[in-house]
Amino acid sequence: MPPQPPQVRKRYLEFFKSFYGVLRVLQILLGAGLWATIAANKYEGAIHFVLFVAVLFWLLTLALFFLTLLGKQDLVPLVGGERWLVTNALHDLVATLLYLAAIGIMISKTQEKTFCTLEHYQHSCPYWVYLTASVFCCLCAAAYLLSAVYGWCRKCLGEQTVV
Repeated sequence: MPPQPPQVRKRYLEFFKSFYGVLRVLQILLGAGLWATIAANKYEGAIHFVLFVAVLFWLLTLALFFLTLLGKQDLVPLVGGERWLVTNALHDLVATLLYLAAIGIMISKTQEKTFCTLEHYQHSCPYWVYLTASVFCCLCAAAYLLSAVYGWCRKCLGEQTVV
């Protein structure tokens, strides 16, 4: 790999130090934590929706992260260029709404399994897995909501770029 010019490295560092960069990394890590927590254990029913939301937005956030990091958002048809900030804000808003639905599912499933935390319960108990996934869902929703509000505020102030 050829050495990168100093201005490219500077742009990467600026993005990683920016509020959006930090939020994107946080969203990717929290989404991966949720995904791994659910996928590593037995799950059934509505938990499939939670896993779908986690994987879908993990992949979309990863794509948005790398497109912004590399400065290639202009190559994305219809939503790139001057619409990139709105695209990011809409993505974050939809993610927040779907994560709120996932929170409801995870809390419901967690409450259904409270009986298995009893001292002499002999079978495997998904309560702690569901509780952990509920916390990850809440943190993901908060990160996406913060990112959406920040993006809309920046759009209202007339800024065009994410960084």
